[in-house]
Amino acid sequence: MDSLDAGYLAQQYAPIAVFILIALAMGAAPLILSMLVATQKPDPEKLSAYECGFEAFEDSRMQFDVRFYLVAILFILFDLETAFMFPWAIVLKDIGIFGFIEMMLFLFVLVVGYIYAWKKGALQWE
Repeated sequence: MDSLDAGYLAQQYAPIAVFILIALAMGAAPLILSMLVATQKPDPEKLSAYECGFEAFEDSRMQFDVRFYLVAILFILFDLETAFMFPWAIVLKDIGIFGFIEMMLFLFVLVVGYIYAWKKGALQWE
């Protein structure tokens, strides 16, 4: 490999290196700024581990509320709904009225499920 090839490769990969450096700087800047600017007052409550509403380091066989799982499942359900809507919106012109009706049926089923969960009190934290 002669110097001409090495210079050509360096020129071609320079924008990628600059992009990586900028990305690293943008990731590190908020961390460094928060350490320099923010008031640091750690207390035992802030430093303690928190896990789903109960102490993290207790007996692993203890019972806890099933609502934690229910909220997680509902979150995943509506997160997937959003994930399905993005590609659908992009190809809506191509799939036409059939695709629109199918998505409306999908959303209707999700809304009925959401109303059912709401009526059953699945979203209450009493």
